[in-house]
Amino acid sequence: MSLSNLYKITSLDQTSEQITCTLQIDAAHPVFQGHFPGSPVLPGVVQLEMVKAVLSKALGKVFALKEMSTCKFLEVLNPTETSELTIQIQYKGMEPLDVNAAGKYGEKTYFKARASFHSII
Repeated sequence: MSLSNLYKITSLDQTSEQITCTLQIDAAHPVFQGHFPGSPVLPGVVQLEMVKAVLSKALGKVFALKEMSTCKFLEVLNPTETSELTIQIQYKGMEPLDVNAAGKYGEKTYFKARASFHSII
């Protein structure tokens, strides 16, 4: 199943060491019919894919995950209750790109991750 149109970036701000991005999640996307019927959950792997997509958009490169040192999913993200997610990324270096990322909405933190990415293009 294609994940295209599952989310769109609605704002993106960055400095030389930080990116803050807001994404709008489409709660009607077909992925939620199977994950899970009647109780939709945004899969954790998709949340991490969002981090990679934000990095690529902000830095103008295509990235691949090199290493994940920590990753914690702290809340279940139900897109019918939370259709917007703010991803905050602190980064340094370039090859590899070392990242601390968190996905939040309001007072809730949905995930935290520390990882390294490398550019593939």
